[in-house]
Amino acid sequence: VFHGLILARRVVGQETRYEVEVKARYRHRFPLVSREYLWVPNTCGCPALREGGEYLLMARRHVNHEHTLNRILLQDDGYARPWTPREARLVREAARHC
Repeated sequence: VFHGLILARRVVGQETRYEVEVKARYRHRFPLVSREYLWVPNTCGCPALREGGEYLLMARRHVNHEHTLNRILLQDDGYARPWTPREARLVREAARHC
């Protein structure tokens, strides 16, 4: 779970790749650097993330069996909400208890 600013969007094959500036991390299940690529396995724009928008995102690390692919994946029905200070506070509180 992290707070990210969408810098760019690009369709690559049958997927959408977002370049994201990671503003804050709420769960530390896997390391994130300040700039990451976030992949969505479709080209329809679901969930709809606009360039310049800030979002609270719940994604997972996807590693294939051969360990040749290691990326952050946001499923098309994944959690992506516009970031607000209130959302950040609620997630921070939940992260302390989970």
